[in-house]
Amino acid sequence: MASPRYSLLIANRQTGSVRRLTFARRPALIAIGTVMSIPVLIGLGARWSARAEILSLQSTNAALQLENDSYKVATGELAQQITTLQGAMTDLTDQAQLDPSSRAAIDSLPSMVKSRAMGGAPMLTPTDTATTTGKPTQGVATASTLNILKDLLGALENRLDTVRTGVERQQALASATPSIWPVIGWLSSAFGSRQDPVNGGADFHPGLDISAEYGTPVKATADGTIESAGWAGDYGNMILLKHGYGMSTKYGHMSRLAVEAGQTVKRGQIIGYVGATGRTTGAHLHYEILLNGARVNPMNLLGAHR
Repeated sequence: MASPRYSLLIANRQTGSVRRLTFARRPALIAIGTVMSIPVLIGLGARWSARAEILSLQSTNAALQLENDSYKVATGELAQQITTLQGAMTDLTDQAQLDPSSRAAIDSLPSMVKSRAMGGAPMLTPTDTATTTGKPTQGVATASTLNILKDLLGALENRLDTVRTGVERQQALASATPSIWPVIGWLSSAFGSRQDPVNGGADFHPGLDISAEYGTPVKATADGTIESAGWAGDYGNMILLKHGYGMSTKYGHMSRLAVEAGQTVKRGQIIGYVGATGRTTGAHLHYEILLNGARVNPMNLLGAHR
């Protein structure tokens, strides 16, 4: 069945002309419906678009939240590691503290010996810590903060290794430096020129004579290895103790020995007993310090008499 048709008359009052527009009802209704549905379709499209954007934002926010949580965990772990490293630096600082006599003895050593002991580098201080070039400002991304913490952690780890090596070398040098008196007694003959106690002639005394009661214990003045232990002519029963870094000590005229060649000893360990063996006029200990084979005045390295 054909759709009814309608006519629309349009008259011009000035000219009196009339125009007729004829249209079918169905196409007209379709056209009107189409025009009226456009805003509805636009609204629905905008709604669907907004919903899709909201879903996308929610998904992005969830991902960012997860990433932020991961950064927080990573940052917390890095901060804990940095705190641990700083604690280790503090411990090294405590370990690096030498007793006054050891410090004074090391300070008295030639710079060549100290430089060789420290590997050719200056003495390190554990209080030096790594620093960053700047502080992050408010607007710096979390990733940047994380990278800064990672860089700081790496710098601290490198510094800790360097300081630990320096402290270990310093402690090794301190342990090898003769800094205590080998026996309890009184100084009867100093280092240098003197009158020979046996024949009365001019004499150069290469060490110290420390008088003490016969049988008084004699102690190693630093860590080291016994190079020789036995009879040595005018020295009588003598011990040669090598400490490393070109340093060694001699102990002569002992009544008996408590160590043997090749043995490792520690500072303060008993190695023999005061006697009067060899060329001597009475019970005492003859004590020498040698640096790269040359005799030096032991008083330069000894601490307070004890």
